[in-house]
Amino acid sequence: MSRRGRRLAGAGTSTVAALLLATGCALATPPRGASGPHGPRTEVAVGAYLHYGSPGVERMQKLSRWLGGAELRAGHTYLPGDTWANIEGAPDSLHSWARWRKAGADRLFVLNVPMLEHNEADVPDDQVAELLRSGAEGEYDHHFQRLAERLVDLGVPDTVIVLGWEMNGFNYTHRCRPDPESWQEYWRRIVSAMRSVEGQRFRFDFAPNRGGDAIAWTSCYPGDDVVDIIGMDSYDQPPGHSFADQVTQPYGLQQQVDFAKAHGKRISYPEWGLFRNGDNPDYMRRMLAWIARHKPLYHSITDYCPHGVWQCSENPRSARVFRDSLSTGKKRRPAHRHLP
Repeated sequence: MSRRGRRLAGAGTSTVAALLLATGCALATPPRGASGPHGPRTEVAVGAYLHYGSPGVERMQKLSRWLGGAELRAGHTYLPGDTWANIEGAPDSLHSWARWRKAGADRLFVLNVPMLEHNEADVPDDQVAELLRSGAEGEYDHHFQRLAERLVDLGVPDTVIVLGWEMNGFNYTHRCRPDPESWQEYWRRIVSAMRSVEGQRFRFDFAPNRGGDAIAWTSCYPGDDVVDIIGMDSYDQPPGHSFADQVTQPYGLQQQVDFAKAHGKRISYPEWGLFRNGDNPDYMRRMLAWIARHKPLYHSITDYCPHGVWQCSENPRSARVFRDSLSTGKKRRPAHRHLP
């Protein structure tokens, strides 16, 4: 998503429906020992990005009620990329997320982790390239080891790490284009540093923007041994004026699925939602059907304006599709609810 949008958030077919009712509220690849009434869970974990900090945890239960009691098993948040201290896991909100994760054996905690500080500071390409080279040489390994130690100490050693998300774009300091080879080596060093911590069971999610953007995301891929999941952030916006375009465009949804299959990886959608095409129920139906068909490990809708369906009153038709598809049917509430 846009950097401005995430910063503001911190301050905030019957067949398709049947498929989603069956798959929408459980975990795809559970932590060791997690199981359902008939054995290990094999379904999709549903989540939503609801707030940058602890309010995101609090709103999970409210969103669940809006969905008629459907349990959300994917909890999703971000570490700020302003300082190394925050990238090391300083935010107090991690305690709240750790408590949420440990309250259910089959829950999935998803954490976006920046690769560099000053991540939204419009750092020019030449400086980014220099920073990436320093990272590739190991200068920042200790920051990520500290993060791994903190997560293990908090009791969430199985966190899904969405590392350096949207690396194929133009904006984040952790972008790939200024030096793809150094970026790849830097990713490898981060994963090695985090995996060196005793007790960890992290999974690393490589999640570019949909489409070509600043560089083909395949040019940034660091290798099968250091990637566990092939994710994609995909909003209803160009390139891809229709959902069919979003599927078939170069480096689009179909290429993600094909790439993941070729590399033996699960897929995910850490960020998805409405955007420049406004309240678009057809997009919502088709994206939910795509998810039901391809069964990602998890998906997390971005739920604040203009992307959202619950906290944003601007998208009532899409909200109705989302809610009708995922609701357990236990309760009926208005199609949208705006939270301050």
